[in-house]
Amino acid sequence: MNGDFIEALRQIEKEKEIPFATLLKTLEVALGKAYKKHYGIAGDVNVHIDTTKNSFKFSCEKLVIEPVGNEHAEMSLETARKINPNAEYGDMIAVEVTPENFGRIAAQTARQVMMQEFRETEREKVFDEFNAKIGEVATGIVQRHEGGNVYINIGKLEALLPQQEQVPGEPYRFSDRIKVYLLEVRRSSRGPQVIVSRSHPSLIRRLFELEVPEIADGSVQIKSVAREAGARSKIAVACEDDKIDPVGACVGHRGARVQAVVSELYDEKIDIVRWSANVSQFVAESLSPAKSVNVKVNEEKKSCFVLVPDNMLSLAIGKSGQNVRLAARLTGWRIDIRSESQEAKAVFAKAAEEVAEEERQAEAERANPSPVKAAVATAPVVDENAVEYDEEVVITADMLKAFDDED
Repeated sequence: MNGDFIEALRQIEKEKEIPFATLLKTLEVALGKAYKKHYGIAGDVNVHIDTTKNSFKFSCEKLVIEPVGNEHAEMSLETARKINPNAEYGDMIAVEVTPENFGRIAAQTARQVMMQEFRETEREKVFDEFNAKIGEVATGIVQRHEGGNVYINIGKLEALLPQQEQVPGEPYRFSDRIKVYLLEVRRSSRGPQVIVSRSHPSLIRRLFELEVPEIADGSVQIKSVAREAGARSKIAVACEDDKIDPVGACVGHRGARVQAVVSELYDEKIDIVRWSANVSQFVAESLSPAKSVNVKVNEEKKSCFVLVPDNMLSLAIGKSGQNVRLAARLTGWRIDIRSESQEAKAVFAKAAEEVAEEERQAEAERANPSPVKAAVATAPVVDENAVEYDEEVVITADMLKAFDDED
């Protein structure tokens, strides 16, 4: 081995960004495999490279056996006892076997093994790099469409955007520069495969982190996100500092910040609402753009009854129920919405039903009086002023007065 070989390793270290120690380890493994294959050795072969002397040493375990068939893998008992006086037949003795000349075939084998090890090392490095970035946003360039999937170049490899992670209506034209959410990294025979998404709700969160410095530094927090990809999204924001308006920070001057996110999402509508620990207030905010809503909370059922003016009902519900559906996802509460006129009709109908039910019960009682009530109706009325002397005679106070008058 000469200095040029070590210099070549240094060059690979710079180009592939693989640590020099890893390259040396890979080379040692490659040389060991080449030696075993060239000389037909079944045991372990260890290689040590000394970069200061530009040299390498081979050592392997040889089987003590008689007669010796393969001198590269076996040794006689006499030779073994020169190394270890206590050696016996069947023992494995480690000896240095540094060859003077590998030969052309062995060198070619070492080169192939080494290149394979380099590829595996580089693949593992790329896998670890992108695996650490899961949940982040990357900028990529659309490369091609294949079977409904879209392949996007995100630097060191092509990421896969599956059909189920695409947003309906987005074009994904060749050479378009788009931002994607890193969803998953998989190992494959061709190296690591990165799965990305354009429809994931967290893409909204990451895009606002890029556009809003207050979110990036933690001054403003995104509490929750609800999204129907390609149509509408809602985010709830909060801030502990009273001097900062979380909604205004996300909107930006003349809407510049939110418009940047909207443009990246091909004009998907985004509602920014103020988060609150008060459930009633948070639910009312989440139904924006509807205003003047009255919310009643049922803690046991984790549901809310919302009463809105008649002219706000359509806004609160949204097209095909989209607004109230997103509000329910954003807050995590079940939401039941009614207009004031609907509630008035419901109250009137309930009162009318109660009156009708009372009349039906009264009519049923008149038609079929119960035995207890019939007995009460026929029983004589007892004067409350009566004085009882025994079980059979009852004399009232009026009767005593009449007796006194006669006397």
